Amino acid sequence: MLNYKNEVFDIILQGGQSNSEGCGLGPAINEYQPDENILYMTNTDMANIEKASFDIAVAEERIWDGQKVNEFALSFAKEYQKKLLKDGRKILIVRTAVGGTGWRDKRWGMKDDLYLNMMRMLKAALELNPENKLKVFIWHQGETDAGTGREHYNNLSALVKSVRETYNYDNLPFIAGDFVNEWKLKNIQACEPTVQAIRDVCKDLGGAFVETSDLLSNNQEIGNGDDIHFSRNALDILGRRYFEAFEKI
Repeated sequence: MLNYKNEVFDIILQGGQSNSEGCGLGPAINEYQPDENILYMTNTDMANIEKASFDIAVAEERIWDGQKVNEFALSFAKEYQKKLLKDGRKILIVRTAVGGTGWRDKRWGMKDDLYLNMMRMLKAALELNPENKLKVFIWHQGETDAGTGREHYNNLSALVKSVRETYNYDNLPFIAGDFVNEWKLKNIQACEPTVQAIRDVCKDLGGAFVETSDLLSNNQEIGNGDDIHFSRNALDILGRRYFEAFEKI
């Protein structure tokens, strides 16, 4: 990371579970093209968070079993680059999302490993250069906590407030979105209170909530039975919708 102390970054903080981490499969209408001005920060060893070091590299789609896997921060970053990035600055996506996680399994609470990891990574990113700026917090999560309502509201709002207060970004834009519609409709009674809680957090904290009812799952795109994850094309669209919401805040 020492190599990046002379770079100046606009930071995108990315958190949540698998649809934020990115599990999008299938053909791509707008395939992501890596760019040296859009980078990832990742934790090199999530099994030992307290001891792990962080790595920075050019952002790109990951490869799973020989297939490219998309995630929505990439198309968000491309839109940000085209419309808002100033000369002499780059984009750093701080990747903290981990699939299958929430408060129910004690991963995102204030004393839990993923929350602590996120805060350590963000601190490291900001301290690389005094000119680095946190610009937005993009989040997708809630499937693990489906069935919780007010409890989810309290947990998520506390997390957002903690990031804002710790780093003195009182008006940090926070953006979240709805679940994959195919899975949501099959689990509607459990999903509705959690999705409403996420909507309410976005409304009450001055953030934005992104609709997803028309976006396809992996199953709908390629017929693999995976109905809980957005497809590769859907995540490309989702990232652009997150950016549109960001511009309106």
